[in-house]
Amino acid sequence: LPKDVEQEVLKAARKSQNCTVRVLATAKNIVEGYYTSKGLTFGTISHFDGMENGEVIAHVVEGEITRVQAVFVDENLQPMPGNKGVTHPRVIQREHNFKVGKLYNVEDAKTALRDIFLLQLFDNVQVVPRPDERDPSKIEVDILLRERPTKTAETELEWSIAPGENGRPDLVSARPGGSVFFEHRNLDSWGRQLFGSISTANFLEPQEDLGFKLEYNHPYCKGDADSDKTSFKAAAFNSRKLSPVFTGGPLIQDVPGIWVDRAGIKATVCQNFTKQSKCSLGMVLEEVTTRDDSGAVCASGAKQLPNGSLSLDGPRTTLSDTGTDRVMFLQGNVTRDTTTFVNGTQVGARDIFQIDQSIPFWPKRPIFNRSKVELTRFVQLLPENKKNSLPPPVVVLHTRAGHILGNCAAYDAFALGGPHSCRGYTVGELGAARSLLETAVEIRLPVPVLKTHGFLFWEQCSDLSSSSALSGNPTEFYRRAGKGSTHGVGIKLGPVRAEWCIDNNSGTASTYVRFGERF
Repeated sequence: LPKDVEQEVLKAARKSQNCTVRVLATAKNIVEGYYTSKGLTFGTISHFDGMENGEVIAHVVEGEITRVQAVFVDENLQPMPGNKGVTHPRVIQREHNFKVGKLYNVEDAKTALRDIFLLQLFDNVQVVPRPDERDPSKIEVDILLRERPTKTAETELEWSIAPGENGRPDLVSARPGGSVFFEHRNLDSWGRQLFGSISTANFLEPQEDLGFKLEYNHPYCKGDADSDKTSFKAAAFNSRKLSPVFTGGPLIQDVPGIWVDRAGIKATVCQNFTKQSKCSLGMVLEEVTTRDDSGAVCASGAKQLPNGSLSLDGPRTTLSDTGTDRVMFLQGNVTRDTTTFVNGTQVGARDIFQIDQSIPFWPKRPIFNRSKVELTRFVQLLPENKKNSLPPPVVVLHTRAGHILGNCAAYDAFALGGPHSCRGYTVGELGAARSLLETAVEIRLPVPVLKTHGFLFWEQCSDLSSSSALSGNPTEFYRRAGKGSTHGVGIKLGPVRAEWCIDNNSGTASTYVRFGERF
């Protein structure tokens, strides 16, 4: 209890010549108000002494912690026999700030609940403070934990029925597809995790489009005392995605798709400075193969000519002539995020910088440097209204820029357009480029009845005339603009965003329903 609070109590007491109930109540309110403002919920004046001789003594209880214990409970929230759980107690201990001898703080309880839940080891976490039986002025803290199953597996099966030669589906055309997912959340009882997934559209011939990912996560790899919570992750992967680079513009609709297969391994070390700000450094070794819709390796793009035939002399899909590249590169990422939520609306700042630097581990391997930066500001225009739960009006200012030096493969080029680039266009509709500049402004205004916000926005993006520096110039080949802007309005309903956008290149309007945040 600081001296200025004691002086405030004495100053209030001197205003009265006698020690009345009102004087004692004022002293109690001042002292307990201080503790409450600091989150020290057990800070209180238990009783007063000395009223008969004029030397009043206030006995202050501050809520000092005498014991912190992790209590494992069963499905009925009853303590497990012998308090035996799968998870090592130190895994829980390193995630909370409760210390014997410190004062119990409600903010520490909130942080403990959040961080322990993020371990993904428990489906029920409760922080229960209670008076110490030996000294009621002190506090014992029990952290109740109900563990999730450490091992889980899920299988999802889909049947794709295709007609046979006679127009009816048969056993040959019935192709089962789906995915298999498994995880071990608590290897060796120390919170280390192993995840795996396999997916394919045809289990009978999985080699056609088999996708898999195997990931290992080792938290606190530098020890329990590491304040940055350094973690190590290793992954092996094989994925296939449709490339947005080989996409037609508004003048070319039917463009044969190019699929990008990536298979490789990745190792990453990540440090967390706060709950949202972090940095990471990883190494990636991968093989990239481009394929057409039939699954055959494809070294160049194509488009349909007016006479109906295909032009196969399009931009190269890879740096090599074979349709396959093997690359190794370092990937660094720094995120500074100070955003908070005020009645469901983000307020604050977020900056993200990422750089990929190739490592020429073999002669004639690509050498490149790919960097991008994102700056976003959520500016609150008016203070929060304590009388209702309406979100405050906010202006969002966003800029994203990027550039690629050296060998630039088409599959790594920046794609212009899309829900997270320039709304009103499909992904890649505006072009593909070595350089990128995007700017956006969004004004969010509260909607009283729905207790959410509507918004007005304006966005633009440009390739900075760098499309021609890509091999084959995909932007020109597919007759795309290379730049564009859009404006519109929308409303947010829970996780859903409904938007009405105007394409300023063509003057047409479109309506979209999307999930998640734009920024």
